[in-house]
Amino acid sequence: MKYIKRQLPNAITALNLLSGCLGVIAALENNLLGAACFVALGIFFDFFDGFAARLLQVKSELGKQLDSLADLITSGLVPGLVLYTLLNGNGDGLYEVLSHNPLPLIGLIIPVAAAYRLANFNIDTRQEDGFIGLPTPATALLVLSVPCMLTYPSIPGLELYLTSPYFLVGLAVFCALIMNAPLPLFSLKFSSFGWQENKLRYLFLAMGLFWMVLWQFTGLAFLILTYVISGFFKVKI
Repeated sequence: MKYIKRQLPNAITALNLLSGCLGVIAALENNLLGAACFVALGIFFDFFDGFAARLLQVKSELGKQLDSLADLITSGLVPGLVLYTLLNGNGDGLYEVLSHNPLPLIGLIIPVAAAYRLANFNIDTRQEDGFIGLPTPATALLVLSVPCMLTYPSIPGLELYLTSPYFLVGLAVFCALIMNAPLPLFSLKFSSFGWQENKLRYLFLAMGLFWMVLWQFTGLAFLILTYVISGFFKVKI
């Protein structure tokens, strides 16, 4: 029973990794909305594996490393492949991309930057109660809000900008930089559900829910950008 208790958070992390693998397959099949759904599922599991570890008091170095490996696939590789696909509008094969149209490769800086961020996170003792740089799950939600906004438009004319190579390249570069920027951000993960210690988190999530009701997935993108902006004002829990 003790062994099962110790492995439960790792099992939840494994579900995150599995979701990411399915997201990779969906992205390779040009099913970008499906990829977004699998990433959202993976982030759901990512939220609860750490919570389960703290609740059961079974936090371990193995779980920490496994969590980063899962995040690299779910919140790093899948968003990179989605940007690669969006930038590869003609559906060129790898040979054509490498020889004639290398622009889609810009999307792959997302998993590279995510790997660097996750490795740095694991050895950075300053990120116990908060984050420095945008966490990979938040970055993934920002990137994957793009195909969601294209599928479910809420602001007329926005699709024209979202499909622009200039915007997509700028988004890739922005995400790669902001993940590794020295920007202090409060943690969105709950260690308990009490109001007093999570007041800002609840208010932030309520604001996000309101924006999503109002603007659907555009509201999600605004929420992530607001989270980034909060770092410049050093908002803390």
